[in-house]
Amino acid sequence: MSTALYRKWRSQTFGEVVGQEHVTRTLQNALRDGRVAHAYLFSGPRGTGKTSTARILAKALNCSAPEGERPCNQCPTCQAITEGRMIDLIEIDAASNNSVDDVRELRDKVGFRPSEGRFKIYIIDEVHMLSGSAFNALLKTLEEPPPHTRFILATTEPHKIPATVISRCQRFDFRRIPAPEIAEHLNHIAGEEGFSAESDALLTIARNAQGCMRDAISLLDQMLSFGADRVTMAQVKQALGAVNTQAVVDFVGAIAAREAGQGLALIHKLTTDGASLTEFSHQVVEQLRAVMVLQMTNDPALLDDLPAETVQQMQQQARQMDLPTTLYAIKRFSTAVNELKGGFQPQLPLEMALIEVVQGEAAAPTIVTATAPYAAARSAGVSASQDAAKPAPIPSAPTATNATAKSEPVALDAETARRLWSRWKEYLAVVKTQCGQQAAAALQAVRDVAVTDHAVALAFGSNEFSRNLIAKPDVLPDVAAALSKFFGT
Repeated sequence: MSTALYRKWRSQTFGEVVGQEHVTRTLQNALRDGRVAHAYLFSGPRGTGKTSTARILAKALNCSAPEGERPCNQCPTCQAITEGRMIDLIEIDAASNNSVDDVRELRDKVGFRPSEGRFKIYIIDEVHMLSGSAFNALLKTLEEPPPHTRFILATTEPHKIPATVISRCQRFDFRRIPAPEIAEHLNHIAGEEGFSAESDALLTIARNAQGCMRDAISLLDQMLSFGADRVTMAQVKQALGAVNTQAVVDFVGAIAAREAGQGLALIHKLTTDGASLTEFSHQVVEQLRAVMVLQMTNDPALLDDLPAETVQQMQQQARQMDLPTTLYAIKRFSTAVNELKGGFQPQLPLEMALIEVVQGEAAAPTIVTATAPYAAARSAGVSASQDAAKPAPIPSAPTATNATAKSEPVALDAETARRLWSRWKEYLAVVKTQCGQQAAAALQAVRDVAVTDHAVALAFGSNEFSRNLIAKPDVLPDVAAALSKFFGT
């Protein structure tokens, strides 16, 4: 029976651990200087090498080779650990052995000297699953272990581990492995297995793994099982339910251009072709996230795991969209992913998300106070006749203190509203200078304005993020002052 690739290609030396040089280098220096701690805590996302590194450290501590060559993977001790038959290496799964009795049994055996090697090594995986009483039972042993014993605790959720336990360990945080490094390692594995692979296919696998090497190797194993001698982008797309990258770019481009019809046509084609709408939504969110990064930093180097042509298209979209729209789109399409559960019209959540981002929800837009006397105007029923692309503000419910205003509608100044809207970009430039870039970016989301003698109403559609930003007590007065100065009134 064949061995799964992720087991066959498990790292056996510090040099084979991918993407965790900050950990392996420190451990190698500690081994060289004879400063190995009695307890370590390896924390980080799954599939990033925590358990593999723990086993390599166990080998190095018990290897019989010269100091600079440990672990050698040739001596009987190294081979026993590799084959899983080293009796002095005790691996415990805390998810199924998490009671205080399990830890007491461990504590009773700690005092016995190792049978084969120099050290007895305890690797406790998913240690955060231990009960509170089990942690208390382990605490004393961690604090004063026998000189021949070493503990290595591994977890994906270090925040669940008591501080008293963490303080008795040397902690190493494993990071998500960058996609280019995963792709490079996958290419090496494919070559050693006698296969070739398209670079874009490997990079797509790496990005889909989201920093988890184990997931990436498992997916590569699936690709190699297709029967062909070359891993292609078409195979990867079929396995992932992924959509052509250009379709995602075009969809985000439709959002940036506010072309709902174009976006709906793309969704229809994907549905007809049988593509995975869930995977497509994930890719859309990933693309929007990249656009957001460019808008905030203007640094394409942060997207080095993407093709240069794709980054250029994203830069164009970053210039087309304002930041609040991008943020709202990320939020809305992330929600749509959870709503894609099938049903009579499985594409409907995605279509609704698109329309709400491009045109705004059909619900009443939020009105934000721009000057102090605005409350009376809002309760009086501020409205304006505008075209369909810019729906008029809908008044909020009147309050008891504004009963008089309700019966006496405030006259609108349509001409001033028109002038303000026509010079909106000029006003945003003033806001950027006087109030900062963040306020100016939020005001780009305004969909309509209404003006009375003493008040201005701003409608943000469904964009609560931008509305709430402008409504902050430390932002609103400055925005209102900038507006007064702009109009000289």
